[in-house]
Amino acid sequence: AFRTPDLRKKLFFTLGMIALYRLGASLPTPNTDTGSINDCLEQVQGGASQGVYSLINLFSGGALLKLSVFALGIMPYITASIIVQLLVVVIPRFEQLKKEGQAGQQKLTQYSRYLTVGLAVLQATGFIALARFGTLFQGCTQSVLYREDDLFALSTMVICMTAGTAVVMWMGELVTDRGLGNGMSVLIFTSIAARIPAESNALLRNAGRFAFFLILCLGLAIIAAVVFVEQAQRRIPVQYAKRMVGRRMYGGTSTYLPLKVNQAGVIPVIFASSLLYIPQLITQLQGNSTSGARLWVENNLINQSSWVHIVTYALLIIGFAYFYVSITFNPEERADDMKKYGGFIPGIRPGRPTAEYLSYEIGRAS
Repeated sequence: AFRTPDLRKKLFFTLGMIALYRLGASLPTPNTDTGSINDCLEQVQGGASQGVYSLINLFSGGALLKLSVFALGIMPYITASIIVQLLVVVIPRFEQLKKEGQAGQQKLTQYSRYLTVGLAVLQATGFIALARFGTLFQGCTQSVLYREDDLFALSTMVICMTAGTAVVMWMGELVTDRGLGNGMSVLIFTSIAARIPAESNALLRNAGRFAFFLILCLGLAIIAAVVFVEQAQRRIPVQYAKRMVGRRMYGGTSTYLPLKVNQAGVIPVIFASSLLYIPQLITQLQGNSTSGARLWVENNLINQSSWVHIVTYALLIIGFAYFYVSITFNPEERADDMKKYGGFIPGIRPGRPTAEYLSYEIGRAS
């Protein structure tokens, strides 16, 4: 890798962007009391909501709960991209842009950037409001902000977090264009990998060496299984009839239509996690209420070890998987494209029967 100048340049550029991303994730925003935040983190890590805070820290690389400049990370951009993809099948203008090719895709990407800034403002305002009212860390009574009633200081925090999200989005696009791999995926992996040493140390200290190595082997096996399923395809044979264009003969070839087994990727997991986080956010906004409905929500929906939470999470993932595939994969459009260029599936008539067959196959694969 280091012998190829172009590859070496891309590698160093990606490592530099990762270093800058981790620097911004550890840089606190103005008006934050880092000492109080660290004390509150130590308190909640041993409480009943330990799993929720560990999950938040995992996907943000420990930046969100510390209210750093890159606290929101890349998640607003991912959410905005998903929303724009869903709106393609709802808004005719977006659907037309998708069919225009590269120029239309650039326009959709621009809309995703604008929506990212709006979502970043909303999320930053929400988290700062939770920190101001003392509900960001359940059970911690210390104030994590120096000036809780200063509108200028709170507005500065919102602006810093929003600007940090815009910078992270720009860095991700730079890695995609001039670095290695997909920039957004690299930054997400960086956030998760940043928490591995701390989580591994806590697991080794609490569970012992045998359990640690057992979980390590299980994690490697899960990674191998995920890669295997992610690369799996259902290959549908397609033949193209011969046709004359001018004085040349085209077609007469056999190929296949690859249908990914995991067509939706991690989108259903993100959707399900976002929906299950809403009850947690509502209970935080309620303050110290002890109503029966809140206790049921905390013991069943928020508690990750509860069977209600597990079943609800699984059903949401399954439902969103079918929903996302149904709006992103259009069997009628694929069947029309194949018919237009003289392609057909052996044993299946072109047109509507082909669309029904593709819909059946994609349903089985999902």
